[in-house]
Amino acid sequence: MTVIQNIPSRNRCRRRQGGFSLIEVMIATVVLVVGLVGLLGLFGLAVKTTQTSQENLIAKQIANETMESILACRNASQVQWLQIQNVGAGTTPDGIFLTDFQPIYNPGADRIFGTADDATDPLGLEVYRIAGRDGFVGTGDDQTIALTKYKRKVEIVPVAGTDTVRQITITVQYQATPQFSFYKYYVLQTYISQYN
Repeated sequence: MTVIQNIPSRNRCRRRQGGFSLIEVMIATVVLVVGLVGLLGLFGLAVKTTQTSQENLIAKQIANETMESILACRNASQVQWLQIQNVGAGTTPDGIFLTDFQPIYNPGADRIFGTADDATDPLGLEVYRIAGRDGFVGTGDDQTIALTKYKRKVEIVPVAGTDTVRQITITVQYQATPQFSFYKYYVLQTYISQYN
């Protein structure tokens, strides 16, 4: 009786090596680079948005303060209804709100933003106060920001068909970042009635 042994041949013994070819590695690298470039672009946009968020907040606050001062002067009967218009409205008495973009001055004696007496305030340009490290405004560590790169425009237009309602548009123009020369705008628009 003969015994036959199954001895594997050398050709069968070699197994196919598993791994990545150079082309597969190159394609994976290209896909990874494209993804990373997209993420870097998104990161840049996030940084830009974060840098301008404070300016956006200040512009919104300027517009809201201006609108509140107009409504307060109407509610307190501080000025006549005919005066709640832009200068040169052709009424007697004439309107008190300046036209075109004006620097952000503190309100003058009338305590209304956007009028001719704002520029006469001895304090000059308005400043914005930010809480310091303690988180409270009004303490010694507050930061102040001069509003030199902001301008405000108040437009008051009568609504057609009525003398008792006017449309108010407050536009705040500001330079988003010092590196770029373009301006951003915040617009607040509402209606005001002669009656409280």
